[in-house]
Amino acid sequence: MSNVEDRPVEQDVCSADAAVAGEPELEPLRPRDVPLGGPRAMRVRRVLPNRDRRMVGAWCFADSYGPDDITGRAGMQVPPHPHIGLQTVTWLLQGEVLHRDGLGSRALVRPGDLSLMTAGPGIAHSEQSPPGHSPVLHGAQLWAALPGAARTTAPAYEFHTGLPRLDLPGADVAVFVGELDGAASPAGVHSPLVGAALRVSADVRLPLDPGFEYAVLVLSAELTVEGREVPTGDMLYLGRGRTELALSAGRPAHALLLGGEPFAEDLVMWWNFVGRTHDDIVEARTDWERDRSGARADPRFAPVTGYDGPALPAPALPNARLKARGRYHRH
Repeated sequence: MSNVEDRPVEQDVCSADAAVAGEPELEPLRPRDVPLGGPRAMRVRRVLPNRDRRMVGAWCFADSYGPDDITGRAGMQVPPHPHIGLQTVTWLLQGEVLHRDGLGSRALVRPGDLSLMTAGPGIAHSEQSPPGHSPVLHGAQLWAALPGAARTTAPAYEFHTGLPRLDLPGADVAVFVGELDGAASPAGVHSPLVGAALRVSADVRLPLDPGFEYAVLVLSAELTVEGREVPTGDMLYLGRGRTELALSAGRPAHALLLGGEPFAEDLVMWWNFVGRTHDDIVEARTDWERDRSGARADPRFAPVTGYDGPALPAPALPNARLKARGRYHRH
């Protein structure tokens, strides 16, 4: 998914120098409402990056959307757009999303499928509700930052079905990234990371790795996390040092558990790019503008074939250089 804002908020640097708490904590993170693809398009709830916390492990971006009735409407329509320095994850509860990218990949993503794209130094992709789509669209889009050693890894696309699951009293868990309680996803990631989809219908306790920091993103119905009610679209940051997580729901609720080792590198995030310096971002933007116009025979961002329409232009860069601020903000 693209950040389609024409004036994207400068996300600056997620600084590794800022201390990361080593003890459990509870920090509510509220999303902001963002239009996806124009004033008549669907809207998403963007909870990462957040004013107070920009990352959870390597997870640096989290949108949730729906359930939206898209009967008779186009639904999700995100034109070809670029990424660098990250992996994208698409996870659906309802509906379908058609993924195309510059590698020639084409996949129709349905609930329970994992769509994972690795950008490396550069890739472009599009995301659409297909013709004849289901009436309701409901899901999430996530980004995980690539560590320095993986920034030049070749762009790649993975599509997985039949993911490993945990069938627990009171919860069904699908592990789409990393490992949880012995269930390990086949997805290729580049830092210690976990992502799991939760369907909670009663009281349940999930085992956690105390070396990871975690957060829970609620996708539907109100879920109680560690005794605190978390509404749809909100995230509750849990800190580090936990060996288990207490969840409860009076009726079936869906959520994502995200976690990982605190990311140990400085990141500059702007628009759809994750780099290390202001110059990384400028170079990527310049290359994208050249490549989408077809000005180079050997493009960094190969064109997305099969999409009927123009690629997304890059917004203007801010007048000032992107500056370093903390990994998270403390009041």
